[in-house]
Amino acid sequence: MARHNNTGNSGEDLAADYLVAKGYFIVERNWRSGHKEIDIVARREGVVVFVEVKTRSSEFFGRPEDAMTPRKMQLLISAADTYLRENCIDDDARFDVICVTNGSVRHYEGAFRP
Repeated sequence: MARHNNTGNSGEDLAADYLVAKGYFIVERNWRSGHKEIDIVARREGVVVFVEVKTRSSEFFGRPEDAMTPRKMQLLISAADTYLRENCIDDDARFDVICVTNGSVRHYEGAFRP
């Protein structure tokens, strides 16, 4: 497995552990439908939370937050819409971003809206 895949997987593990420690229930990890993907689907207090995890081993080439482009947001919104429809879910939903750099976790609740 390529090194960047290991970095991404360990970042997603840290993000999931962080969410659980904050009282979230992890529903899915790496959910896919066709080409659509959601890193983490979680629940907390009746809200479905779609989480995009951005991981970097350092900030030499930029902060992980900088990788959350409008295009990436639109892809996540589309994936979330598919997830909600496929699972017949009508609950409130939110989009969070978790950035991991060298083991440091930054959680942006409600990072963007559709």
